[in-house]
Amino acid sequence: MPALDLSLLRDVYAVCRYPAGSPAKAPSPGSFSLLVQAAEETTLVCPIEEAPPGSEIDAGWRCFRIGQSFDFSVPGILASVLAPLAQAGIGIFATSTFSTDYVLVKAGDARKAVAALEEAGHRVGRQT
Repeated sequence: MPALDLSLLRDVYAVCRYPAGSPAKAPSPGSFSLLVQAAEETTLVCPIEEAPPGSEIDAGWRCFRIGQSFDFSVPGILASVLAPLAQAGIGIFATSTFSTDYVLVKAGDARKAVAALEEAGHRVGRQT
């Protein structure tokens, strides 16, 4: 697996949970966010300042974005990021879009995560 270019996004995020079927408003455009409505629950990931009251909130996440886009048939892209984090004892919340992957770690683990990813050969930049 080639080295990946990752960006540590500047915002601090919250992972929010609602009961299944609950309406959830997507956050403002311009920053990374995620809204998943599944049979068992609705999950929203958004900048911490947009975390909606009334949801269960797990705050204090930082987000890494994989800079490259790969064809869906290329195996191991996300695993090449998750394995070094797991070896470093860092818990994650991962998600994907059509074009790339995002991996969130608790803010207190961000520096340790950067070190683990760089030690694995990846390049990590910071978004300003």
